Amino acid sequence: MASDFRLKQQLPELTEQIVATYTPDDVINHLGHCPLPSYDAVINILADLKDVLYPGYRRKVGLHSGNIRYHVGGTIDQLHDSLTTQIGRALEHEDRVRNNHNDCESQIDFEAKGQAMAIELLRRIPQLREVLSTDVKAAFEGDPACQTTDEIVFCYPGFEAITVYRIAHELLHLGVPFIPRMMTEWAHQTTGIDIHPGATVGNHFFIDHGTGVVIGETCQIGNHVKLYQGVTLGALSFPTDADGQLIRGRKRHPTIEDNVVVYANATILGGKTTVGHDSVIGSSVWITRSVSPFTTVTLEKPQLRVRGSAVANSQQDHELNFQI
Repeated sequence: MASDFRLKQQLPELTEQIVATYTPDDVINHLGHCPLPSYDAVINILADLKDVLYPGYRRKVGLHSGNIRYHVGGTIDQLHDSLTTQIGRALEHEDRVRNNHNDCESQIDFEAKGQAMAIELLRRIPQLREVLSTDVKAAFEGDPACQTTDEIVFCYPGFEAITVYRIAHELLHLGVPFIPRMMTEWAHQTTGIDIHPGATVGNHFFIDHGTGVVIGETCQIGNHVKLYQGVTLGALSFPTDADGQLIRGRKRHPTIEDNVVVYANATILGGKTTVGHDSVIGSSVWITRSVSPFTTVTLEKPQLRVRGSAVANSQQDHELNFQI
């Protein structure tokens, strides 16, 4: 069936109606000659960083002692250029927003600032590899279904989300705006795990299964912590000022101390809430006040009503050990 070209004559008018909505006070357009960071470029930066962090596991295969310096050197050179450009754009955009102007001409050399931050991030790659290796060990030691550490690097969404978080966290601490959140939200879309780059996470961190995990901006997590799917480490409330505006910058999310396990769908809320070290938080609990160290928190066992089927052997109850 052929298109009706008479209807197509309406397209210029429709275009004008759409363009008319792009007003100066419209918060969902960015018009002008000052480019924002490129989403595609930021995702490519992540891919390049993961090539360097995990050589032989990602895009480039066949690496060995004879060619690894060439491969890493070329990737680092490319990362330097891409990071410099994208960080410079992010810094320039933040300056325009904070100072409420649209002028692309500035006496500040944002690209030079971006280059310094890019170099510093690249300098931190050895330390990033060190802490990420502890996360791999935590996953291998914490998941009996895992056969090799290779499986973790290749397959585990929790490890993917942690990798992106740790990169984004370093950028945030260097003072890079905008890009860290772009990175972690890409990981959120990809893995279903939402870790704000502002959160502080210790070593040997493991997220098992992962989907639905939320870790808020001011959350503090210690070493050797394990989370299961659906865990929320969130804010209890959002304080406002006299004008009703949200007060930002306060600690709103909980502290999870060392050697804590939090099982599926548990919710822990509030900036004053601390889960003490060596505690176990059972599935589906709701916690808004602190828990002492060496504590196990569980819901009372619910009653099940079974119809049309034999009741399971009660001996099975003694075999449960919270593992998933």
